[in-house]
Amino acid sequence: MATFTGYLRARSDDELVALLVRRPDLATPHPATLASLAARATSRASLDRALTWVDALVLQVVEAVVVLDGPRAPTRADLHVAVGATGADAPVVDRAVDDAVALALVWPDDEGALHAAPGVGDALGSSVAGLAPAADGTTDAPLADVADAPAGAGPVLDALTWGPPVGLVPPPGAPGGEAVRWLVEHGLLERGDGRHVVLPRHVALTLRGGRTHRAPALAPTFADAPVRDTATVAAESARAAEQTVRLVRQLLARWEQTPPGVLRAGGLGARDLRRTAQGLDVDDAHAAWLVETAASAGLVADDGEETPTFVTTLEADVWAAQDLAPRWAVLARAWLTSARTPWLVGGRDERGALRSALDPELTRPWVPRLRRAVLDVLASAPVGAAPTPQDVHAALQWRSPRSVPPLTAVEAILADAARLGVLGAGALAAAGRALLTGDDAAEALAADLPAPVDEILLQGDLTGIVPGRPGAELEDLLDLAAVVESRGGAVTVRFTADSVLRALDQGTTADDLLARLAAAARGRVPQPLEYLVRDVARKHGRLRAGAASSYVRADDPALLAGLADDPRLAVLRPRLLAPTVLVADASPAELLAALRARGLAPVAEDARGAVVHAVAPERRARARGSRVAPVRERPLPERAAAVVATLRRGDAEPDAHAGRTGGVRSGSVRSGAVPSGGGPARTGRRGAPTDEGAEALDPVDPADPGQDADSLRARATGVAQRTAASRARRGATPPSSARATSDGTSEPGALLVLLREAAQARTSVWLEVVGPDGRSQRRLVRPLKVEGGRLRALDEQREAELTVAVHRIAGVDPADT
Repeated sequence: MATFTGYLRARSDDELVALLVRRPDLATPHPATLASLAARATSRASLDRALTWVDALVLQVVEAVVVLDGPRAPTRADLHVAVGATGADAPVVDRAVDDAVALALVWPDDEGALHAAPGVGDALGSSVAGLAPAADGTTDAPLADVADAPAGAGPVLDALTWGPPVGLVPPPGAPGGEAVRWLVEHGLLERGDGRHVVLPRHVALTLRGGRTHRAPALAPTFADAPVRDTATVAAESARAAEQTVRLVRQLLARWEQTPPGVLRAGGLGARDLRRTAQGLDVDDAHAAWLVETAASAGLVADDGEETPTFVTTLEADVWAAQDLAPRWAVLARAWLTSARTPWLVGGRDERGALRSALDPELTRPWVPRLRRAVLDVLASAPVGAAPTPQDVHAALQWRSPRSVPPLTAVEAILADAARLGVLGAGALAAAGRALLTGDDAAEALAADLPAPVDEILLQGDLTGIVPGRPGAELEDLLDLAAVVESRGGAVTVRFTADSVLRALDQGTTADDLLARLAAAARGRVPQPLEYLVRDVARKHGRLRAGAASSYVRADDPALLAGLADDPRLAVLRPRLLAPTVLVADASPAELLAALRARGLAPVAEDARGAVVHAVAPERRARARGSRVAPVRERPLPERAAAVVATLRRGDAEPDAHAGRTGGVRSGSVRSGAVPSGGGPARTGRRGAPTDEGAEALDPVDPADPGQDADSLRARATGVAQRTAASRARRGATPPSSARATSDGTSEPGALLVLLREAAQARTSVWLEVVGPDGRSQRRLVRPLKVEGGRLRALDEQREAELTVAVHRIAGVDPADT
C-alpha cells in the first residue's frame, strides 16, 4: 500500500461507504473502478469541495501533513507537536486526524506515517500554513548569524514568521532597509521580485520551533453567552409563532380583497409593500419577510394574467383551515428550505436599482445551507444559551474557514428566526430544534403554546379583554367585528361603529352578531355594545346603491334630499332622476364610500334589488412547484453501498483477466509505442504497431457479439506479452520500449492518480504521448501539476517545460530509480 490508490483498495467496504457519504460528489456519476475513484478524489474540484467544509482544526492537520510530508512522513505525534497541541488537546487533534483520513485528504501507510492525498497541496494554495512554497535543495538556516545582524532584523523576521511570508522591501534610506539587505545576503530572506522579499519555508519552520501553527484551532464555546430560562424561551417562541401566523393570515385577507400588481421586472412595488406594512402595523423589513415567507410556502403567487397581480392560492385555503401549530410548521419548513434573501429588500443592486420583495433576482442557492448551519450552531450550544450574532459568526468561521458567510447574512437569519419563533429570547426553542432535526415541529410548538381561550370579558366602555390566546372561533369573531388595541399576555379589543359595519357588510345580521358575542362573553353582552350593534344595523341597508353608472334609491324621499346639491359629492356629479332615485358618474364602490363618509349607511344591491354584501370576489391561483423540493431517491448510505459494490466488481475484473493471461494487468497496456530505434513503428493489419518477432493484432469483427470489452482487453494484453517476450529474446529492452509492468498504467483514472502522486513526490515518470499525427513519443519528465485536463511537466533532459493535454497521454510508467 505504497500509493493513494493502493490505500483506497485496502480500505474496507464500510470505510468506502463512509467516504462516499461524506464526499457524495465522488459517487456522481458512478465511478467504474477504484482507480477512477482515486482520480476523482484527487481532482481539484473535489478537493476544493471537501476542504471547503472541514473545520479549522482539520484544516490545520491537513496543512501540517502537507508541510511535513517529505523524505520522512509525519506521524500523529509529529502532528501534535506541529499544531502546538498540549496533552489535553491530544484527543481533539486525533479526532481531526481521523476526520482528515475519513475524507481521504490524508492517508496512512503501513508504518502509520501520514501522507497528504495527491493534489491537496495545490488545492491549499501556495502559502500553506502561512509558509512560502517549498524549494529544492534547502539547508538549515544559519540562525547563529542573527546575533550579528543589524538592528531591525529581529522585528522583520518576527513579522514574517507566522505568515504571510511575503513582505515589502523598504525604500532606500528607510529604517529596516539595511536589516533586510543583510538578511537576504545571509539566506534568511529571498528576493521575490523588485519590491518583495520572501521568508523561506525552512527558515520559518526553524523560527517556529518546528511547528506549523501557533496553537490548535479549538472549537469556540458559548461559556459567556447568557442562558435563558426554559419557560421563557418557550413562551417567547410561542408568542412569535402565533404572531407570525396571524400576520400571514391578515396578509392573505388583505391581498384577497385588493391584490397588488406585479412589476414589469417581477416583484412587488415599493408602494404596495409600504401599504401592506401599514395595514399589518409592522415595518417595511418585517412586511417584506412576511411576503417572502408566504410566497415560499406557496400561499401567494403571480396569477399570470395579462395584467398580473399577486393573489392567494388554492393552497392558502387548505392552510387557513388548519390549526395554529400545523400552519406554523408549513411556514417554518418553507423558510428553512427557501433560497430567498428578504433582508436584501430595500437595498440597491450593482446597477443601482432598488431591490423589491418577490424579485426573482433575490434567490441565492447558498441560503438554505447557511440557515441550517446557523441553527446547527445554536443547537450545539447549551440548552437555553443565547449567543450573539458575532458568537455565531465566529463558530461558523471555525466550522468552515475556507467559506465564511458574511456577518450581515448571519444577523438577518437570526432576526428572521426570532420573528418566526424558531428562537425564543435569543435561544433555540424546542420547535426550532425539531425543525432542524426533521422531527414533528408542529407537535413541538403545540406543546409550548398556551391553551386557547374561547371567552372574552366584555365591558361597558365598548372594549373587551381576552385573558390569553384567543381560540380559532373567537379570533374569527374579533377579526370580523372588533379592532385590536393591544396584544400581550391578554388581547384588548374595541368595538366601534366601523368595525360593526364591517361585520354587517360581510353578511352578518345584528341578531347573529349579538348571539356570537353572547356565546363568547363571560356573562351577558353589555347594554352599550348591544345598542351600538342595533343602531348600526338600523341604519345599515336603508340606502342601496347600484349601477347606472351608479345609482342610489330610497323609499323615503327625504333621505335623498340635498344629496344632489352637496358640494362634498360634486366630484361624483350626483343627479336626482326621481324623488327616490339618484344617479352618479362613479362606480358603485366610490359612491358607497362617499355616502358613508357623509355619515350615511347605504348598501349595494344587484339588478333585481337584492342586497349585495361588500365582499370582494375570491381570487385564487395555483402555487408553482417548489424548486427546493428534495428528489425522492434512495438514502445516501444505501446508494454509497451500491457504488462500493460496483467498484469492487470493477476492480476485480482486471485481476481475473490478468490471471487468465499470465499475470499481467490489463492496465499496463501500451498502444502505439515507439520502438527503440526512435523511428515510427511498423504497423501490421489495421495499423496495429508491430515489432520483429511480435504478432500484429488480430482483425476485430465489430459484428461479433461475443467480442466484449473484457475479451478485447485480454487479447490486447496477450499481444503486449508476446511483444515483450520477443524483445527480451533480442536483448533489447530500452526505456522507450513498450513495457507491460504492473507499476505503470494506461487506464485514465489510474493515470491521473499516478501523475498527481509523482507531482506530489517530485519524482520522474516515463510519459507516453500521442502526437497530432497519431505517433507516440516517450519522454522522461517530472510532473509539476495536473489540473484542468492538462499536465504541466519539466523535461530535465531537454531543460524545458511542456504542457500536455491528458487525453493525449497513452501511458505512464514510474522512472527506474
